[in-house]
Amino acid sequence: MAVLFASHARFRGTALKNLLDIGPLKRWIGKTETAQDYLTYSLVDRFRATLDPFLWSGGDIPLGLHWCLALPTTPTAELSADGHAKKGEFLPPVPLPSRMWAGGEVIHHQSFTPNAPVTRISTINDIFAKKGKSGDLVFVTVGSKYYSDDRLCITERQDLVFRNHSTLNKPATATATPDTSTTRQDTLTPDPVLLFRYSALTFNSHRIHYDPDYARDEEGYAGLVVHGPLQATLLLNLAARKADKPPHRFAFRGLAPVTHGIPIELHQATENTDETVWCQTTDGTKSFTATYSDT
Repeated sequence: MAVLFASHARFRGTALKNLLDIGPLKRWIGKTETAQDYLTYSLVDRFRATLDPFLWSGGDIPLGLHWCLALPTTPTAELSADGHAKKGEFLPPVPLPSRMWAGGEVIHHQSFTPNAPVTRISTINDIFAKKGKSGDLVFVTVGSKYYSDDRLCITERQDLVFRNHSTLNKPATATATPDTSTTRQDTLTPDPVLLFRYSALTFNSHRIHYDPDYARDEEGYAGLVVHGPLQATLLLNLAARKADKPPHRFAFRGLAPVTHGIPIELHQATENTDETVWCQTTDGTKSFTATYSDT
């Protein structure tokens, strides 16, 4: 899934005019979805094979693996043209074609148990609209709880945004200077193989991650789009490497899309009091940012 260009919190209190009528969509607030899975060492091995050496080395279960667990298993015949599940089941039937990650928050309570069942219970917590410079936006907030052997392991909030395709292909403004060697920790260049393997791990069939013609011609991107959860996973593990333990609270947001073939730098603030990590391209454009804490 792609990422939005700004934070979820900025939009909530904005005065709005001439918005889409989302009254019927409000009926989806409170709707729940439950999915079950089994955490195997095979999945752990595939996850590590895809993302090493960017993972924190501590713990039996890699951080960010929960985005590969208890996934929706929509039959192929029930997918939309973009590869996502058709709206109107768990997610509301928002009349806008493009769905992206705006951000969210992960709270770690305890570790998953390997070779044990996992249950995800998700709830639609909020739906609201905004009229932005680029057109109509509809935000859907999803809260999830992940249980391993009936133990609560992770509480998560995801902020999804729906918008029109035609508003996507606008250049982002550089938000940092290229010379940030004091904060840069790693650099990687996402290629189609990495994006394909991560899509397979997360059972994500959104075509912007593997179909370059669709990404360019239908959704207006310059190339294959790097997943929001993939960038969040890299930053989550960078935060854990800095603290040498998983952060209790990890809040993240997308700032700009980034496409394959463009080097991504992983940065962390050098001041001990500033627990911030971010992804940026080599021209200084931030694509993803996160803060974390022990409380």
